[in-house]
Amino acid sequence: MSHLWPYALLVAGIIVLPGMDMAFVAASALADGRRGGLAALAGIVTGGALHMLLALAGLGLLLQAWPAAFNTLLVGGALYIGWMGWQLLRSRGALLVLQAAAPRAPWRTFVQATATCLSNPKAAVFMLAVVPQFLRPEHGPLAPQAMAMALITAMTQLLVYGGVALGAAGLRGRLAGSATAQVAAARAVGALLLATAAWALLTGWRMA
Repeated sequence: MSHLWPYALLVAGIIVLPGMDMAFVAASALADGRRGGLAALAGIVTGGALHMLLALAGLGLLLQAWPAAFNTLLVGGALYIGWMGWQLLRSRGALLVLQAAAPRAPWRTFVQATATCLSNPKAAVFMLAVVPQFLRPEHGPLAPQAMAMALITAMTQLLVYGGVALGAAGLRGRLAGSATAQVAAARAVGALLLATAAWALLTGWRMA
């Protein structure tokens, strides 16, 4: 599997770039603490695995034949992220709007994170365009290669987004005693989410 080292480096370079997945993990950790951040992390990793399975199953051919399928996923995910950002920008007294109510159940955060990852254009394009380039018949059966690539992707997500989740959860605790800092943090995260949603929609429009 030595030919997969370039894939590992490429995956790391893609995942460390801020995007919908990272923003959702950070927002979940700020809203519900470490438990919320780790639930979001699990959902993102699950979404990444599903992306891999869909790419290997030939989803690329389907999306080429029916671009509306991709656009539907993209718009749905971007609008959800944008809604979260708008709620945060409107927040006046809480770290997150979601924090004012009861914490979200981890399973709900997990499902939302999985859906966010599946609607992430960066992940979809990467899986559909890049993954097939590293599946080489001359290196043996394709199934073990695909499993190795899925494991590389999941481990990179765990390291990068796990650090984001723990860091955001720690920041949440430090901000707990300052209402002014909470408002500033909420609006900063809200602006990031809105920018992420706008970027996702722009990416989809260019691809279309």
